[in-house]
Amino acid sequence: MANKDALRELQTRLASRLQAAKTQPRARGWLAVECAGVGLLLPLAQAGEIFPLRALLKLPHAKPWMTGVAQLRGDLYTVIDLAAFLGLRAPKANDPAALDGQLVMLAPSLQVNAALRVDRLAGLRGEEQLTREAEPAESVGARPAFAAGRWKDALGASWQEIDLGALAVDGAFLDVMS
Repeated sequence: MANKDALRELQTRLASRLQAAKTQPRARGWLAVECAGVGLLLPLAQAGEIFPLRALLKLPHAKPWMTGVAQLRGDLYTVIDLAAFLGLRAPKANDPAALDGQLVMLAPSLQVNAALRVDRLAGLRGEEQLTREAEPAESVGARPAFAAGRWKDALGASWQEIDLGALAVDGAFLDVMS
């Protein structure tokens, strides 16, 4: 029970910091998440609310990385297993034992009712906390349009920025039927 209370407190704190960060002018800010052990940065302006993972309604004939549909704030959202979509691991099963993780809604301004299933929230990051990594010229054309820059934090950990606006219009992301 203490873990649930601590998780709820973390979510509340992150949600209030996320709201405060959206209203404060700053150069750039991200919601840092982890998927299959990989650090990802989701732009604050493109990320919506955060919810604990819950039981999802499975959809027949959907791609394996589309884990189902969830009702969030009275609306239906497709739930995408971000790690599976990015090819970082196989999709997690949709059973009660596999309900670890969080849901990060895409911002309403993106006009896509989708939520991303992530393994762990890692807090907020500002541009002042990160250093942009140099990219080899050959890797720029090889990565998808939604894979923005790579960053390093003070501890040397690498973070891949994901442009949620570009993800929301990506053909592979929108092609959910198998």
